[in-house]
Amino acid sequence: MWQYAKSIIPGGNQVLSKRPERFCDSWPTYFKQAKGYNIMGVDGEIYSDFAGMGVGCCALGYADKDVDDAVISVIKQGQMTTLNSPDEILLTEKLLDLHPWAEMARYTRSGGESCAVAVRLARAYTGKDMVLFCGYHGWSDWYLSANLRNDTNLDEHLLKGLNPVGVPSGLCGTAEPFNYGDIQKLEKAIAVYQVAAIIMEPARSELDHEFLKKVRVIADKAKCVLIFDEVTSGFRMNLGGIHMTTATRPDMVVLGKALGNGYPIAAVLGKRDIMDSDSFISSTMWSEGVGFAAALATIEKMEKIKAQNKMVEYGKIIKDIFRAVDVEVDGIDPLVHVKLDPYMQTLYTQEMLKQGFLTGAAIYTTSAYHIPILNKFAEATFEVFGDILCRKVELNGEVRQEAFQRLT
Repeated sequence: MWQYAKSIIPGGNQVLSKRPERFCDSWPTYFKQAKGYNIMGVDGEIYSDFAGMGVGCCALGYADKDVDDAVISVIKQGQMTTLNSPDEILLTEKLLDLHPWAEMARYTRSGGESCAVAVRLARAYTGKDMVLFCGYHGWSDWYLSANLRNDTNLDEHLLKGLNPVGVPSGLCGTAEPFNYGDIQKLEKAIAVYQVAAIIMEPARSELDHEFLKKVRVIADKAKCVLIFDEVTSGFRMNLGGIHMTTATRPDMVVLGKALGNGYPIAAVLGKRDIMDSDSFISSTMWSEGVGFAAALATIEKMEKIKAQNKMVEYGKIIKDIFRAVDVEVDGIDPLVHVKLDPYMQTLYTQEMLKQGFLTGAAIYTTSAYHIPILNKFAEATFEVFGDILCRKVELNGEVRQEAFQRLT
């Protein structure tokens, strides 16, 4: 199926993170149904997901009944009409309640779109072009333009080998990176450029409170907009953006992934004078009602079951499992990064499939886990690493691909 897909769909699918070449040659690739933390492949095999959980979207687990019921109700009423969904107002009220510093909200259907909206608003507000960024922010022209000047600019920001082909050459010099924790490089860039925005992930592998404070001071002095991209970190450590656990507040925050538990919804929150721009930003499907209903139901369920506490707890347990076999891990607790070389990661993934587990270099936890399945994951991990160390297994196929490359 995958080989055929690549002949009719560029790259085989719509998101790099789901391509089997990122895992191992025996990766099942296609699913038939999913529930909780389990996925049934089209071959009928059932796997426990200790990898992506929908690339981080399904924090409550797959096919959560409460979220699905809310969505089904909206669909039966008619989720797309000439008029607007009142859930858009209800969701805005809820998000602003969780983020009292913010005054307005906009919505899209994906994190990349929302990042592009936030950058556009910052440029419109300041009248300046340059964007300084830290971390991964999607596929948009504004971001990939960083590789026009230096084709390795994005290499340390999650993905290597991102070719800016198709990005207008006129955008060269409008976006430049800095590394998390490197306040000196940020200060040097601010001194050189007229900066519209600093956009960064407040946390991925770590959460540095003091660094965030310093970035806030620099943004204020430069009179530029500070944007926190929380597409990944939002609704994992706490209810809302992870920045709310720090003393630092941005001018805008982007939320996505876990916000709708798998239904397409992303948000930009911010201060009124920045958000209420004359810049033309409009898209038909951003008004569709399923996303708003899903987000409201997701937040309500997270509040009810204290989902973030569970994701943090389970992440800590998973980290301890890997440390017990001398494997280095990092990342915030609900998003565990496994620090294996490409060969070992591929071999581990291959062998865990035989044990009934989907695993990868990043493990997004879900509140749908429970202690018995974590114990089974531990037992399988210990057995697999025992087999690897005793050379009882070998890799059957190619080593996983880490850098972006055309797969057709």
